[in-house]
Amino acid sequence: MGLRINTNTDAFNSYRNLSVTQGQMSKSLEKLSSGYRINRAADDAAGLAISEGLRSQTGGLKVAVRNAQDGISVVQTAEGALTEVHSILQRMRDLAVQASSDTNNSDARTAITTESNQLQSELSRIANSTNFNGTKLLDGSANTLSFQVGAGSSAANDTISFNFDTADVSTVATALASGGGNSYAVATPTAVTGNWTFSTTGVVASSTVAMGAAGSFNTVQEVADKLNSDTGFSANFRATVDQSNKLVVNATNGGTLATTAPGTGGAAGAAVSGGIQLDTAANARTAIDSIDVQIKAVSTARANLGAVQNRFEHTINNLNVAVENLSASESRIRDTDMAQEMMSFTRSQILSQAGTAMLAQANSAPQNVLSLLRG
Repeated sequence: MGLRINTNTDAFNSYRNLSVTQGQMSKSLEKLSSGYRINRAADDAAGLAISEGLRSQTGGLKVAVRNAQDGISVVQTAEGALTEVHSILQRMRDLAVQASSDTNNSDARTAITTESNQLQSELSRIANSTNFNGTKLLDGSANTLSFQVGAGSSAANDTISFNFDTADVSTVATALASGGGNSYAVATPTAVTGNWTFSTTGVVASSTVAMGAAGSFNTVQEVADKLNSDTGFSANFRATVDQSNKLVVNATNGGTLATTAPGTGGAAGAAVSGGIQLDTAANARTAIDSIDVQIKAVSTARANLGAVQNRFEHTINNLNVAVENLSASESRIRDTDMAQEMMSFTRSQILSQAGTAMLAQANSAPQNVLSLLRG
């Protein structure tokens, strides 16, 4: 070939190869330092799209695991309270069996009734106070709660729902309240105002509660809470809210609640069957049957809660397996194979050194022309 000075083709060729090698080495350094095979879409466009989809699914499943764990906590909170409800019902049954014997005089039965009434009041308190993150679980208001346990949006496949109606302790408390009661329709709680008067027959007692101005209440439960907070009312009566969102008032002193006209905002009361009575042996035997019904209902509720807790635990195990396998799939696509990339880096490093040396040789080649000029 001829000797040319203005255009050093060998140097251009060496420079081009060196530039390619330097680019490859730079990419290898980036992959080795970041740990990712795909750092930008240009590294692997299809792989990036696939790995982002897998990453979304994996992230959603990890959150779903936490949701399922929260679901277990909700169930355990409700079931823990029902454990104590069972203990209370068993004690009330013991009292009813004790009151069934005529070895007890009227004073003894009065003392038995007093303890039974206190236990029934505790059932009402448990129903109204048991909650998880502000959601009441045992007062009949929770109804069906849905727990997101999947990464998708399908209500059928990605959620677990549980109906807490079977765990309505307020219904249990109302069923066992001493004396008869009335159910009041409070369609518009914000309209409730004026004085509400409640009285009993048999065991004479009455109470008048000043409800305050209209707009003081937003829910029927707030109306019930207002009544129960009045000391005169709570001495002889108990207010609860049933599953149909009606206000139920029971006499807890052994008397029968008389129907009275409520203040503005509610319809007149309809009679509700009385709860347990322990004043005679016959009534106490009837109370045993009533308590047995409630014990069975609470047992069913606890069984349902235990079953859904087991389901949550299996769901968590399944989700963790899915997270593990999806993470492995994403890793194969997105993460750097350090051993393989180190081989590529070593190759690029050697080629870079060789290319630099050859570029130096190519740059010095035109100097041979000077020997012709000196000849």
